[in-house]
Amino acid sequence: EMTFSVHLFLCSTGSHDTMTYCLDKNSAVSGNESKLVKFLNKCMPCIVHPIIMKWSTTQVLTVTEQLEAGVRYLDFRIAHKARDPSTNLYFVHMVYTTVTVQDILWEVLRWLETHPQEVVILACRNFDGLTKKLHCRLIACIKEIFQCKLCPRNVSMRSFFSPFFLRMIYYAKLHPTVWRRELNLTVMSVELWDNSRDTTFLFSSKEYLMCHLLIFISEKFFVAGINLTENLRYILLHPFGSLKKMTLQSLPCLKIWIKQQYPGPKKECINIVAGDFIGNDDFVKDVIDLNTKI
Repeated sequence: EMTFSVHLFLCSTGSHDTMTYCLDKNSAVSGNESKLVKFLNKCMPCIVHPIIMKWSTTQVLTVTEQLEAGVRYLDFRIAHKARDPSTNLYFVHMVYTTVTVQDILWEVLRWLETHPQEVVILACRNFDGLTKKLHCRLIACIKEIFQCKLCPRNVSMRSFFSPFFLRMIYYAKLHPTVWRRELNLTVMSVELWDNSRDTTFLFSSKEYLMCHLLIFISEKFFVAGINLTENLRYILLHPFGSLKKMTLQSLPCLKIWIKQQYPGPKKECINIVAGDFIGNDDFVKDVIDLNTKI
């Protein structure tokens, strides 16, 4: 059994805001954004909307391309469009995506079926605008699409890595009681901000930038999101900038931080590192290479 349990402590790659590669250029600003952003976008859409798109896009590879590149943790921000009479669910990051959640879940399933030895973690969260009825619809959709590939609770590590079971762990940030009851899955984590791991020092020349480490903790399982977060001041000072340009410029600093990490079950160790624009540089390789330290 110990031979199999070591898999849980390996370090793997994730993508932050996985679905932003297909944000809808014609989409309204999400209902969760500030009134100021909505007002400016309504008054000056030709100016404000392109800026929103530049600072909302965190990925350029499709889901399948991300999985092929080595990503095994997908960050899904799910939402229902305001004033949309349909029950369609989309992904969101300031604006909504062109594709529905259901379409992407089918895409993930197709990839899993052609890669039966792989494990994929779907981190579903936000749930902006979802009523109880829409939550139930989402749950039914997940059960219909993945069926026996969903990992049940209390499964042994030996069964988890056997060809019979899935290749997919699923957990949700919100409404854990509902998800546990309806899906009967292992909810692996609780989200929190670990301020003790603030890496602002990496960007001392840009004190208004922060590199947040979003840590998911469940006993001995850790996920770190190393995504840069801009503020209004930074955007105003860089009118021709974008999140991609900012991220690419910071890759050398992020690369140093990644190489300093260790995989494993201890509190100071990391099991998944999720970043922006994962197709650039050697991000995936650097994270996977951490496993040579075990």
